[in-house]
Amino acid sequence: MRKALRWLLALTVLIGTLSTAGAATAAQPEATGTTTTDIKDRLLAIPGMSLIQEKPYTGYRYFVLNYTQPIDHRHPSKGTFQQRITVLHKDTSRPTVFYTGGYNVSTTPSRREPTQIVDGNQVSMEYRFFTPSRPDPADWTKLDIWQAASDQHRIFKALKPLYRQKWISTGGSKGGMTATYYERFYPRDMDGVVAYVAPNDVVNNEDSAYDRFFATVGTKECRDRLNAVQREALVRREPLEKRYEALAAENGFTFTTVGSLDKAYEAVVLDYVWGFWQYSLLADCDTIPADAANATDEEIWTSIDTISGFSFYTDQGLEPYAPYYYQAGTQLGAPTIGFPHIEKKLIRYGYQPPRNFVPRSIPMKFQPSAMRDVDSWVRHHADHMLFVYGQNDPWGAERFRLGKGARDSYVLTAPGLNHGANVGGLVADEKALATARILEWAGVASATVQSNPSAAKPLAKFDAKLDRHEADRELSLRP
Repeated sequence: MRKALRWLLALTVLIGTLSTAGAATAAQPEATGTTTTDIKDRLLAIPGMSLIQEKPYTGYRYFVLNYTQPIDHRHPSKGTFQQRITVLHKDTSRPTVFYTGGYNVSTTPSRREPTQIVDGNQVSMEYRFFTPSRPDPADWTKLDIWQAASDQHRIFKALKPLYRQKWISTGGSKGGMTATYYERFYPRDMDGVVAYVAPNDVVNNEDSAYDRFFATVGTKECRDRLNAVQREALVRREPLEKRYEALAAENGFTFTTVGSLDKAYEAVVLDYVWGFWQYSLLADCDTIPADAANATDEEIWTSIDTISGFSFYTDQGLEPYAPYYYQAGTQLGAPTIGFPHIEKKLIRYGYQPPRNFVPRSIPMKFQPSAMRDVDSWVRHHADHMLFVYGQNDPWGAERFRLGKGARDSYVLTAPGLNHGANVGGLVADEKALATARILEWAGVASATVQSNPSAAKPLAKFDAKLDRHEADRELSLRP
């Protein structure tokens, strides 16, 4: 939030609150003029907040909570659902980082990079429609970027009176997109935004940037190895699909949503090269079979399965991610790439659209204006925004860019890194710049850092259990 609105926001907390479902909901404090100091009591005094669990972690209080949200923020009287959030509490005198990955929220204590940098609190939000944060019955038309941004806005308004210092929003991949959309719709809430590896598919049916990326990424030797294994998996479709059938029978996998085992098999194979560059480094090319034509079926299968995952395009693999594919097919867009190294006769379906990965019972209609609106807003109005990308991450081929209207905002690229790129992976001067800006936006930059940004360093020591600076490994092509 900007300074002029600080106290106004602190006073406008959840007027006309909604009823709360679930156990462990605390009543509001009586109007006696006294206040409680325990953070759990203060959190549970928020209308609509209920406790699921408190977990211990040295130096913090960690809470898993439910928060009552309207299914439709435009019509709050038309029902509510319980949205899961977590709070990693350090001290109300510290700044707060608002994190979302754009999917489910982890209930294991963790600290994202900006939280370590500013040595602050962290609020993490589960994205609406990812279970268990899904309305029942589910009206899928209420799953869009504005409704999700409004979820964040209400959580911020509810927690701001407790955490009165500055706030930074952050997220990686779909979470980086989410942080950007939140800033677009509620630009006065946050004091800064750190969006990691956030794709920006402005024109859904123009994806040539991805083709150019795959033609030059890494080294020719590595690209040739990957391309050869991918092609060989299609050449050997018949014997490898028999193995796939056995795997499906053994595990009870079905293929109703995608349509057939054959479609699922090709989808897994076509994800292979993308999946490698998304989660692996150039040094990992040594793990790819060097002579695909003479490799055994076992070697081809294992390489594809390790990187792409034959379980993913089953009904059981797709079901948890239906909300993502619904959004990709209605607003976010999805990439389509060519395969010049594979003969056309070997490819039956190509990159399949998101519609193929969502049950047909859920209607979908694409809204081409949604991403154009966000892209235009970022170019002309970005303020206190930092975008970090990995040089070898396919999702960075279509990225956010800044225009003349942007202020104190940056797009930086970590050399050689993948979908796990972060501030720590930037070259030295850019790392210092990014760290200094985050500290400044959070209101905790020392006088030394303000006068000399090269002196900027994270305020909290790295904690191997708490800090997560790598990409969360996921199978399938999605951010």
